[in-house]
Amino acid sequence: MTAIEARDVALSFGETPALRGATVSVASGEIVAVMGPSGSGKSTLLHCLAGILVPDSGEIHFEGRRIDTLSETARSSLRRDRFGFVFQFGQLVPELTAEENVALPLLLSGIRRGTALAQARPWFDRLGLAGLGRRRSGELSGGQAQRVALARALVARPGVLFADEPTGALDSLTGEQVMELLVTSARRQGTTVVLVTHDARVAAYADRQVIVRDGKVNALVRS
Repeated sequence: MTAIEARDVALSFGETPALRGATVSVASGEIVAVMGPSGSGKSTLLHCLAGILVPDSGEIHFEGRRIDTLSETARSSLRRDRFGFVFQFGQLVPELTAEENVALPLLLSGIRRGTALAQARPWFDRLGLAGLGRRRSGELSGGQAQRVALARALVARPGVLFADEPTGALDSLTGEQVMELLVTSARRQGTTVVLVTHDARVAAYADRQVIVRDGKVNALVRS
């Protein structure tokens, strides 16, 4: 079953084309790494798949439903309820504790605070963060903060996890630890993963590599 796909997607920023008819399909439960040189359009493709950007032409489908034609409100709800996100710098809310950051997607979906925190806390043992739930982002190392961001992305059991350079701000050892946790957690939940990276070592964790060049998907490589 196809989880998410782009069909002949094109998008320009002003006069500069970013995507030129990109087509890619990701199966349910599959982990796909999107690779390519800087400026190739790989992050733009991820943002279109995630409903953050709306393409100029082409179609985006999630679980058989076209989503690029949805309103911004509907796409925002989709991102909140069905998608998870991990970015290069984690983007934790500094005013919240680590456990509140993990619980945030649940709180935004209307789950009571006590219930949301109870669902968030087991992730700290699972990701090697025991005892760090009450710390704020400024009290965490880069690797710890990124694992908190990973827990936040997965706590609501999203259909698709989008990860944009999730190890880009980490040293190689910490990056490998984060990737091992990401892959293990996603497979445990059956979560589909679309991962943008320029690092071949990170891409090796994926089931398949998609190469983007000049705004087009022009190569598919099995890991």
